[in-house]
Amino acid sequence: MDPENKWPENLPKLPESLWRGTTELPSFPRLTEDHATDIAVVGGGITGITTAYLLADADYKVTLLEGSELLTGTTGFTTAKITAQHGLIYSDLTKSFGEDKAIAYFRSNSESLEWIVETAEKLGISCGLEREDAYVYGYPDDKKTLNQLEAEFEAYRKLGLPGEWVDDVSLPMRIGGGIKLPGQARFHPLAYLKGLLEAFLDKGGIVYEHTTISRDVENEEGLTLFTERGQHRIKCRHAVSASHYPFYDGGEMYFARLHADRAYCLAFEPETGYEGGMYLSVGQPRRSLRAVEWEGKRLVIAAGESHKGGQSGCTIKHYENLEVFARELLGIRRIPYRWSTQDLITVDQVPYIGKMSKDKEIYVATGFAKWGMTSGTLAARMIADQIQRKSSPYTELYDPSRLNPNPGIKNLLVQNANVVNELITGKLEFTFKKIDDLGLDEGGVVRHDGKRVGAYRDSEGGVHLVDRTCTHMGCECQWNESERSWDCPCHGSRYSYDGEVIEGPATLPLDKPDL
Repeated sequence: MDPENKWPENLPKLPESLWRGTTELPSFPRLTEDHATDIAVVGGGITGITTAYLLADADYKVTLLEGSELLTGTTGFTTAKITAQHGLIYSDLTKSFGEDKAIAYFRSNSESLEWIVETAEKLGISCGLEREDAYVYGYPDDKKTLNQLEAEFEAYRKLGLPGEWVDDVSLPMRIGGGIKLPGQARFHPLAYLKGLLEAFLDKGGIVYEHTTISRDVENEEGLTLFTERGQHRIKCRHAVSASHYPFYDGGEMYFARLHADRAYCLAFEPETGYEGGMYLSVGQPRRSLRAVEWEGKRLVIAAGESHKGGQSGCTIKHYENLEVFARELLGIRRIPYRWSTQDLITVDQVPYIGKMSKDKEIYVATGFAKWGMTSGTLAARMIADQIQRKSSPYTELYDPSRLNPNPGIKNLLVQNANVVNELITGKLEFTFKKIDDLGLDEGGVVRHDGKRVGAYRDSEGGVHLVDRTCTHMGCECQWNESERSWDCPCHGSRYSYDGEVIEGPATLPLDKPDL
């Protein structure tokens, strides 16, 4: 493929999510001095903004701190389904956690769905919120997956969940069977959160952007956090980590108990009608569908193509595969938006939510596994209650210190064996490529001054060099050509083409060799 003309004609050349592309958000200053507050909330996505709103509404002085800009993380690049149907999960939860906790998982996410609906109505937020039925379905010839789907439906029956078995759907495709969960919802997440942010500011909330919080925490006479740049101090009574990877580990080794999973989205205008519903296949290839209104038209968001962060090779192929799927299913008039996103997944599939340490007032919310609209809202509500010393029936289920023997320990071992393999193979990688071999808008690993370095030649011919060694734990980052980023295959840190941190756990940029 010609590196200067490598983009498929029908795909947008640059990634942009529909949500980001259709929402004008306010900007906020960087923190430039020491600061004192009751509660410091670190992370400006759905969890952070919702937590900040709830606690400000309870008359606390709350400061929201974001390392980049609000809603530029996973929340800005979601499919934005609001549902308690999280793939095939209830059969596994019943086996691993027991029936009571499986029911608690369903109830906690269903309550969060209803809270979003009620809050949008209470605050008068126009965010395209629509009730939709959600479906998980299997392919006709995939007997293994259909057996799993039948086991899932049996779990629904045992737990008393309101699911219905279906043999066909309104989409123009055959299925082998599926489970319908009525009364779920979809919305425009940034329109919703912009309204919630405005309500937070109206209650006296404070926001700082471009303010990265370091891993250092002092625990004397309350908490003291520190900024990564300038080392400004933030004194607070409570701190909330809503920052994807926790900004503070506290000896819990979250980097070893989470893995990053990347997925891809197309928002396309179909040639044929789309009657509604939110769909997720449970076999391979994994596919997700939902509708969205845009400029007076109905678009469809097709998503899927998951892989571990930094472990894909050519990422353009994932968009091409989604385009083929969408074209064969509904036809395509045009594709206004394409984007990808990265989610964190725990070793037992259940998020970590709650107080991180017995001796520190630090709370964590992470590991939402692609279901952050309900799980992030649930986390905010739980943490706001815990800070106010209110009881919750879900504390034990989501306890961030747990390590569930089955399947947690097995997955922990497999996951970290993968990290060790990536660490070793990245150091042994060899290349004969030189900087002069790169075309316009092309990146990759090259040899420069006898060393392997990362290089990107921009569309004007300028060359940007980086040391690919991740500043988190030393793995070698891989070039992501569809996003123009350097992605770490070990723990999911991502950097821009010139080495600036896009998302953690890394907080420091890549080193830059001399050209």
